[in-house]
Formats: sequence, C-alpha cells, structure tokens
Amino acid sequence: MRLLWELLVLHSVLLCLADDNTLHGPVFLQEPNSLIFPLDSEEKKVKLSCEVKGNPRPTIGWKLNGSSIEVGRDYRYSLLEGSLLISNPSHSQDAGTYQCVATNPFGTIVSREAQLQFAYLESFKTRTRSTVSVRQGQGMVLLCGPPPHAGELTYAWIFNEYPSFVQQDSRRFVSQETGNLYIAKVESSDAGNYTCVVTNTVTSGRVLGPPTPLVLRNDGVMGEYEPKIEVQFPETVPSAKGTTVKLECFALGNPVPTISWRRADGKQLPRKARRHRSSALLEIPNFQQEDAGPYECLAENVRGRNVARGQLTFYAIGPDFSKTLLKKLTLVKVGGEVIIECKPKASPRPTYSWKKGKDILRENERITVLDDGSLRIVNVTKSDAGSYTCVATNHFGTASSTGSLLVKDPTRVMVSPFSMDVTVGESIVLPCQVSHDHSLDIVFTWTFNGHLIDFEKDGDHFERVGGQDSAGDLMIRSIQLKHAGKYVCMVQTSVDKLSAAADLIVRGPPGPPEAVTIDEVTDTTAQLSWRPGADNHSPITMYVVQARTPFSVGWQAVSTVPEVIDGRTLTATVVGLNPWVEYEFRVVAANLIGIGEPSSPSERRRTEEALPEVTPANVSGGGGSKSELVITWETVPEELQNGGGFGYVVAFRPLGTVSWMQTVVASPDAARYVFRNESLPPFSPYEVKVGVYNNKGEGSFSPVTVVYSAEEEPTRAPTTVLARSLSASDVEVSWAPPWENQHKGRIQGYEVRCWRHDEKEENAKRIRTVGNQTSTRVSNLRGNALYHLAVRAYNTAGTGPSSAAVNVTTRKPPPSQPPGNIVWNSSDSKIILNWDQVKALDNESEVRGYKVLYRWNRQGSTSVIETNKTSVELSLPFEEDYIIEIKPFSDGGDGSSSEQIRIPKISNAYARGSGSSTSSACTLSALSTIMISLTARSSL
Repeated sequence: MRLLWELLVLHSVLLCLADDNTLHGPVFLQEPNSLIFPLDSEEKKVKLSCEVKGNPRPTIGWKLNGSSIEVGRDYRYSLLEGSLLISNPSHSQDAGTYQCVATNPFGTIVSREAQLQFAYLESFKTRTRSTVSVRQGQGMVLLCGPPPHAGELTYAWIFNEYPSFVQQDSRRFVSQETGNLYIAKVESSDAGNYTCVVTNTVTSGRVLGPPTPLVLRNDGVMGEYEPKIEVQFPETVPSAKGTTVKLECFALGNPVPTISWRRADGKQLPRKARRHRSSALLEIPNFQQEDAGPYECLAENVRGRNVARGQLTFYAIGPDFSKTLLKKLTLVKVGGEVIIECKPKASPRPTYSWKKGKDILRENERITVLDDGSLRIVNVTKSDAGSYTCVATNHFGTASSTGSLLVKDPTRVMVSPFSMDVTVGESIVLPCQVSHDHSLDIVFTWTFNGHLIDFEKDGDHFERVGGQDSAGDLMIRSIQLKHAGKYVCMVQTSVDKLSAAADLIVRGPPGPPEAVTIDEVTDTTAQLSWRPGADNHSPITMYVVQARTPFSVGWQAVSTVPEVIDGRTLTATVVGLNPWVEYEFRVVAANLIGIGEPSSPSERRRTEEALPEVTPANVSGGGGSKSELVITWETVPEELQNGGGFGYVVAFRPLGTVSWMQTVVASPDAARYVFRNESLPPFSPYEVKVGVYNNKGEGSFSPVTVVYSAEEEPTRAPTTVLARSLSASDVEVSWAPPWENQHKGRIQGYEVRCWRHDEKEENAKRIRTVGNQTSTRVSNLRGNALYHLAVRAYNTAGTGPSSAAVNVTTRKPPPSQPPGNIVWNSSDSKIILNWDQVKALDNESEVRGYKVLYRWNRQGSTSVIETNKTSVELSLPFEEDYIIEIKPFSDGGDGSSSEQIRIPKISNAYARGSGSSTSSACTLSALSTIMISLTARSSL
C-alpha cells in the first residue's frame, strides 16, 4: 500500500513538471488598474502592476496613449518584474491611458486600459472678497468658488476663526456640489467672517479661501416671505447601477422653510434612503432599477410652498455626465462670446438639446448648438445670464447637466501708464488703474520687454503699489540703463483681459567708446583715435584717456594734447610716455549725468627707444672680504631703461685722486660689483658713481658717494674682563675695549661666550652686543654652578682674538617652599596679613625678605610691597575685591609664590540694610573680630 502511495505522488509531480515545461503563449496573472495619484504625495513614485506567465518567459513592455514607452531612454521609468515604476511623476508628462504588452515567440497579449490620473488642489488666487450686506431675516448665499483642482472635493465653512465651523441645520446648508453656503434666514448672530474650506479627498490637501465679511444692514428687518428653492437637483439625474445617488435641495425663506422628500409617482421612498440632519440632502445607496423615477423636494413655511422636481433615470451605457460634467459659478462679460461645453459619456453618440431655465432654448443669429453639443452665444447681453441645461439622449436613455451663466460688466482701463523720460538712479511709478465688476477677482501683471516681471526675484527695483483692488501701479526704484524699454500692464478677470503699454526712456552716463586705435607712436607719445559709444540720451561732453603697462597697477589717467578732450573730438595725442615700454590704452566718456564705462583696451604697442635718463638710486657698498671694494646700487626698473641692451657703467677712484677706473656690467638686473686687488688697503675711502647705457648710447652717472674697502677683523682682544653673579640665573660681565689700529678696521661690537665648567667650550652660549657697549647680562643659567666667560671684538670681516676666560659661580637657587598658613583680618579700613617664615634648604639661598603682590580683582596691574617681616599691613578700601600673593626673595632671586588669596569686599555686604551711623559703627566693630584663615597648599 505504501509503495502504491509513493508511485501516485511521483506521478503527480511528473505531471506538474510536464505542465510547467509546456511551451505556450503569454497569459496575464494580473492586469494594471486605474490609479489616481496625489500630486503632493511624499511617495513620489507610481506603480502600475502587471504580472504575466508564459513559456518561454515573455518580455514585457508598456504603452502610453497607444505609443510604446522606451523605458531605457527615460531615467524616470523602470521595470520591476513586469510592473512599471514611474519616479517623480508629473501631470503634464504621465497622465493618460496605460497598457501592459507581453510577448514571446508564441504570441502577444495586450492588457486592459488603465487610467493614470493626478489629483491636485491649488490655492485660492484672490486675497480679499467684498463685504456682503443683508437685512436680518433675509436669505443669503455665500459663494465658495473652489480653485483649480482634480479629484473629488468636500466643502466646509469656518465662522470667524478656526476651529469654529458652520454647523448645518434646517437654517444653514453647505452644498457639496458647489461648495456654497446657504442661510435660509439671517439672524443677528450670523454676522462675522466666513471662510470656505476645500479638501481634496484623494490628496487630503486642504486650502482656505479669502474671508467674506457678512454685516447686517441697519435699514430695517426683512419681513416674512414664501420659500425660494436655491439648491435643487437637475430635472434629469442619470444614475448608474450600484452607485450612491445624492440629491440636494435647500430653500431660503422667512420663517425658515422645512424640507421634505417624496416620489412624484405616488410610490414610497426607498426604505434605504437616508436624510441628513437638515433634510437638505437625500441619499439613495446601491441604486437599482426600481429606485428610478420622479422625485420631488417640497419647501414649506407659513407664507407658502415651493417644489423642485427631477427624474432619476437608471442606466448602464446611456448618456453619462458623471465623468464629464457641464461646467457649473461659467462667466462672460457683456459683449463677449461664450461656449458652454456638453460632453457626456454616451454610446451611440447622443442628440443634444438645451434649456434656459425651464424653457426650450431656440437657436438664432446669436445662439447656436455646435456639432459636439456645445452651446455658443455671441454678443452676450445681461439677459443671457441664467441657468442652462444640456439634455443628451440616445437609445439607452437621457441625461442632463445644468450650469449657470453669469454675465459681468467688462473691465476698462481708467488710468493708463504713460511714456516717461528719466535719469539713472531715479524712482518712478507707472500707473495702471481700472474699473471692473467688484464681484470678480482681478489680477494685475506687468511685462518688461515681453518678459513677465518677477517681483520676488527683481524686488530690488520693481514693486507693486496701490492699496485698492482696482489699482496695480508699478514702482521702479533706482532705475538703471537696463530698465529702458516697453512696459505693459495686463489686467485679467475671470471674464476678460486687457492691457496698456508705455515706453520708458532712461538717460544715463555714456556707453563705452568703441574701436580705440593706436595710429602712431614715438618714444614718448602715442596718437589715438576712437568712435563714440551710446550717449544714453545725454550728449557726451568729455573724453578721458587711460593707459596700462606690464609695470603699472591697473589703469592710470595720462596727459594728452589737447589737455581737455571735448565730446566732439575723437582723436588725441598721449604725451609723457616712457620709451621702450609696451602700452595699451582705453577711453572713458562722460556727460552731464556721469562717467560711463571704459572702452575695450586697444592693441599693445611699444614706444620707440631713447637714451636712458634715470640713474641707479642708493649707490653704496662696503664690507666684503679682504682686498675687496664692494659697490651696490638699486637697479633701474625695466619701464625706465628706455631701450634694449641696457647695462651699467661702474666708476671708482681713491678719495683725493683724479683718475677714474671704469668697468661695464652688462646685465640690467645687476645690483653689485666687486673690485678685487691684493694691494687694496683695508677700510680705505673711495669715490664711487654708477652710470647707465642702452642700444641708443650712454646716459648720465649717479651722484658721487664714498664707499670704504673691506676691513680686516680685529687683531687684539678686549682687556680687564670681569664677571659677577646677580642671582641664581643671571651674571653680569664687563670689559675694556682693545687698542686697535684704526687704519685696518673698526670694532662693530663684542661677542661674549659663556659655558658651564662641565661643558665643552665649543658649545658655549653666545651673546653679541652692538656698538661701544662694554657690559652685558647673561641669563637663564643654572643656580650654584661654575661658569667660564670670554669676550672678543667683531666687525664685518669677522671676529678677533678672545680674551682670557674668567670664572664666576651663580648664586644658590631661591627658596622652593611658598609662604604657608596665611591669615588675614580687617580693622579700621586696613587689612593685616600674617604668614609663617620660610626656611631655605641647604642648597637654597637664605630668605632676605618677602614680596606681597596685590591687585583689584577686576584690574590687571599689580602693586608690590617688600618686607623683611612675616606680616604686613595694607590700607585698602573695603569696596573692592582683592587678589593677594606672597613670595620670599633671596640673593638667588624670587622664590615660590603662595596660591592666590581673594579678599572679598565686605563693608557694604555686612552694612546692607543699616540705616544709621550707629548700626554701621557696630558692624565695623564686629568685622574686626572676623578672621578668615587660608592655608596655601605647598608644592614639595
């Protein structure tokens, strides 16, 4: 039995495997569904699902509106196991009809159509709405006027401030068809501000309209009147099977009418029908064939009654306005043209008829029904306003949709912008004021040279001004040349648009001159010519020439002939140029308004060569090695060399002689010449001058100056070297200058060498003095150590012989222990300090006394008192905080300091609140008994 079971299982598996391996065409496991995507969704990605099986495995593609989508060429498209992913979807690019296409060698299948729609809700465009003024007892309608949107909307109204919403009852009703708020009978408590709240049920987005003020008139109370049905359902309401049908009916009246519903054919209302609390809305869920028929809404009060009727028709494929509705709040101006569209979904194509109110609308020379069912009215008059109903009929039924046509007065420009002539930097206002129907929102826009002005981006110069809705004046601040041109004010309402234009001429500094040309050059002049640039509506009065060379810092004004170039002159000669320098020129124009931008630079031209005129500056010298005469100078800048082949001529002679020795230095960058001769006596005076030359010849020499030949190093050592210890770290050394042969050199200073007894002499510390100083201090030495010191003279040639070394022993280090057990007390405006005596260690200098350092807590400078006792008395005012330190001193220097002691101000603190001299004296007496002991921590 077990074997038989296993064979059956194996057979089933093999059959399954065989089925999976069978070759066949594509088969859909899942087809795409229609989607409505919120434009403000955080997901930013749409997925259209498609799952297919087949053998071989099918390839999957997609179509949008019948055209193939090339997934690889658009980064926003990608495939995930056949499903289409769209990243960052947009309404303009991606809305439409999608189909999934699957293909393998055995065939191709195309999925059902899936609609991708985008839901959005824009903000209200208007900022304010006109005040509505009604009498108490009168009925009233507030229009919502939802902004552009896609997707189903819901409406609510805020009364005064959020979250106070208008509560619907028998007196108040918010239509979910139009968004309008209806109040059957206005009461005094209704006065206030009303704001329409529109919510997109797909995106959950919510926007608030501008508030509408409702005020009560003071010219009496409205009397009683019969009901007037303001909200009613159409005469024919095509209703699809299984849907929820909603019928709205609401009436104005005084007293407040009651609303009731019934079937006009005598049948009972469906038991499933639901009435809302205000009875203004009747809902019939799961609509079926038996629910179709005539329905009536009855509005009654003591003054009368009114009835609204409509036919609910059951349909499956008859005319359907649920997808494409007749537009509801259509607007047109007097004298204009309007087309009211009527596009129900119906097959076959229906026939169309129109009604105005309840009357059949007949065509004439102004009113025609177009082939697609739309109604066209030309030369519109006020009498054309009203309710229009499109009725569509085919074999499967009749459907209708109703909308209203509102006729408004046209907009007219009352004050137009006018052409103006202004100067750069000024500010002006271009007016644009209109008369218009105040029930319509109005929008002003401005263009400049055909481009829309962006008031946020260009807010530095452009601003909308004018405090009323009929004024859209444009302010232009700090006008620039670029603001010249045509300005157009465009005015638009929901029924018309018009425009008015003005030209703005801007006067400003001239534009840059053009085509600056160098016509001729010499060694010091250049002949220029140019063409004038734009005068920017103000004649050019003057030109200025500027020049630039590789050696100048930016552009510099240059001298010209004529000296002043008037606005009619277009040539000039530049004078005072340097020879053999590359120049480029530009020209700047000026008028009565200001100086303009400079021209583009001319070509580069080099002036001709000339004899050099500038001689080297700061000719001097001296120093060097034995038997040398060193001569130095500052090079002549390249822009002053006046030609190629530039060099220097160096001339020199012993002071008092007649003949000059000369040599040529061919490098223009040379700044030094050294004359060597073994017979040259040391430190001997020579007269020296340096001249210049170039390809044109020799220039002049610099003034004669005296330079000394190289000197020899000192030959004798200083004498009478003495050294004494100043502290544990400092010694002082002094000496007498050596006798020196003044013909061989001079002493520029002395070098002191200092080394510890246990160190090598070559590692000695070196200190140099300058001039005839014959003593110095050597610091940072080790305490209680033996040092050797020697002195030698030096000059530019080197150092002389060293003196004999002298010995000195530094003093013992100062005490390392700080003062301890510091105690202070106050008495009679004095502070008395006491501390323990500091004992020096065996290897430390004996204590000679103590230094008390004190300063205000808020002051940086420190005062010092020295004492050879272990106490001190300070006369310090109590009104300040003090910081005090104490340290011992000895022959070895200052010892370790105590920690800082803070003495707080105490007189005011303890006397606070005392109002008499007696209490203050008592407080001071009490203070004399207060003692604060601070023991400074010692660092062993």
